[in-house]
Amino acid sequence: MVRRVFFSFHKDRDVWRANVVRNSWVTKPDREAAGFFDAAEWERVKQQGDEVIRKWIDSQLKGTSVTVVLIGAETSSRDWVKYEIKKSYEKSNGLLGVYIHQIKNQGGFDDWKGDNPFDNFYIEQHDQKMYLSNIYPTYDWIIDDGYNEFGSWVEKAARQAER
Repeated sequence: MVRRVFFSFHKDRDVWRANVVRNSWVTKPDREAAGFFDAAEWERVKQQGDEVIRKWIDSQLKGTSVTVVLIGAETSSRDWVKYEIKKSYEKSNGLLGVYIHQIKNQGGFDDWKGDNPFDNFYIEQHDQKMYLSNIYPTYDWIIDDGYNEFGSWVEKAARQAER
C-alpha cells in the first residue's frame, strides 16, 4: 500500500534537516511525500499572502494519511506548523513528531531541542484537557534510529488513525 505522508516543519530554518528525513522516506518502495517544495517557490507563495499559503497546505494534505511533524528548535512556535497540525487532526490523519535537532545542517551543525508542538493543542474529554502530546508519539531521528525505523513509525500512526 502506498503511504503518502505530509511533512510539517519550519520551512526556513529546518529544510535541510527535513530533506534528510524525507529523502530517506521516498527512496524506499511505495512511499510518497507531501508538504515540500523548493525555497524559491516557498518565497513566492509566502509573498502572495496567508490565503494562498492555506490553500497550498490544504491541497498538499489531500490524499495523505499521516502527518509527520519534524521538530526543530523553533517548530512549535510556527503559525503554519500549528495550522498544519490542526488541519491534519481535523482530517483524521495519523500524527507523530520526530525531533530532528541532532541532524547536521548544511554547515555541519546540529541545533537545540525544541518544544513539542503537540503541547499547543488539546481536546476536551470528560471535562478535562487531553493534550495531543499525550496522544501522539514523538521520536528522535538520531537516538531512535529514524533511518531504519521511520517506516514503522508511520505505519503505526496510520493504523492508529484508522481505528
